Amino acid sequence: MKIIVPLKRVPDADTRIRLLPDGSGIDTDGVKFAVNPFDAIALEEALRLREKIGTAEIVAVSIGSPECVEQLRTGLAMGADRAVLIKAADSLDSLAVAKVLAAFYQKEKPELVFLGKQAIDDDSNQAGQMLAALLGIAQATFVSKLEPLEGNQRFKCSRETDAGIETVTVAVPAVLTADLRLNEPRYVSLPGIMKAKKKPLEELALADLGVDATSRTSVLKLETPPKRKAGVKVKTVDELIERLRHEAKVL
Repeated sequence: MKIIVPLKRVPDADTRIRLLPDGSGIDTDGVKFAVNPFDAIALEEALRLREKIGTAEIVAVSIGSPECVEQLRTGLAMGADRAVLIKAADSLDSLAVAKVLAAFYQKEKPELVFLGKQAIDDDSNQAGQMLAALLGIAQATFVSKLEPLEGNQRFKCSRETDAGIETVTVAVPAVLTADLRLNEPRYVSLPGIMKAKKKPLEELALADLGVDATSRTSVLKLETPPKRKAGVKVKTVDELIERLRHEAKVL
């Protein structure tokens, strides 16, 4: 079995984000970058699946600038067998990303593509669904539990929805997207880091895949949310009702 796991380079969740003065993007000076947390969950589940079924080749792939090599090295240190950097602009929209991944899928012919349900920088939650649609293969999104069936040719997926847990079964090939509660990614160990240095890391250009990755959407401007007004403490329920009626005008 072969599993492709896309890893996106995003600002670390604990870093402080500052916008450029013109709102055209974020100020990356001093910003720490990391693997998108949902993608790390997807990679961890791929590793656990390999441990469960006995054998599988796990290929980590990133789309972007040479700086993405750092995140690919992290994926290799976690346990991925090899990594591929597809050199492209960092500002690709979801459809462009899905097209690139579709072309890479055709090159690799995996049984599974396992990625995070969304990236924490844009929260689009679109790439996985678009990829499955472009390829015309099965998909299961927001997967919170995964169980292989029938010689690893089918997978039972529990997925979280607003109405509760839904269980679906998909046959390979398939695209799966990982939810937050699927697992807790392992820490990168020193032996894993040392092994990662010996694992293959390939670089591809978009021309190598023969894909047009022109984005159809663009970000016009970023703005910080308005500051919230300080709260007011009231001493009685009657005072609360009075304020809601006359100041907030909600009663």
